[in-house]
Amino acid sequence: MTTFGSATPLLSAVLAPLADLGRADAVARRITEAIALGLVSDGDQLPNENDLSDQLGVANGTVREALALLREAGLIETRRGRNGGSFVRIPAEGCEHLQLARLRDLAVVDLRDLGDEETAVFGTAARLAAERAPADLGPRLAGLVQELRGAGGPAEQRRADARFHIELAVAARSVRLTRLAVRLQAELGPLLWLPAPYGPDQEQFAEQHREILVAVLAGDAAGARAAAETHAVACVHHLVRGQQRLAEDG
Repeated sequence: MTTFGSATPLLSAVLAPLADLGRADAVARRITEAIALGLVSDGDQLPNENDLSDQLGVANGTVREALALLREAGLIETRRGRNGGSFVRIPAEGCEHLQLARLRDLAVVDLRDLGDEETAVFGTAARLAAERAPADLGPRLAGLVQELRGAGGPAEQRRADARFHIELAVAARSVRLTRLAVRLQAELGPLLWLPAPYGPDQEQFAEQHREILVAVLAGDAAGARAAAETHAVACVHHLVRGQQRLAEDG
């Protein structure tokens, strides 16, 4: 079992201090995003209330309310006693059937609008990363490319894909851009990485990630942006095709 509060660039980005202070639902949403993105696993322990309130910059009472919301949603379990605390609980059956229903019900115009936002955010993140990327970015992103190539199912695919997108936004060194990337991945990822036959071409997406990485490491800001936008467009096209197929299948 790992600890939810372990410091990693991605998890730190998700749990950055809240701008909308005092809102329990905002705290619950941040933790839910970390779970949806696969940044934490079933059984991971959350920090205690004091540590979590310090990390998010909110009052202890706000954290307490947020934990109650997460318990109601079945996403955490709180245990008492010496080894107690709050622990992540991911439903054994997963949520794929809920995401399939959600994708079926979304209008094509909504998917395209979501894709437009992803194109703007991911393209900008890639451009800035090419200009500002830290020296150790290459090995981290190359590892995520290989992780996506070798992923064995929707959960692993979603995690590798989301981590690549968010890691690139972190490398852009823009807090606001990173927050947008986290929110978009939490919304897009579960819809995109669905079981066969609705999931995308895993190898194609991994190769597009590799092309983005090559441009970023070369310092080619324009090329990185173009490659990222191409990938974002491929994502939304896949979602539209999936939605249409689900509608046809009834």
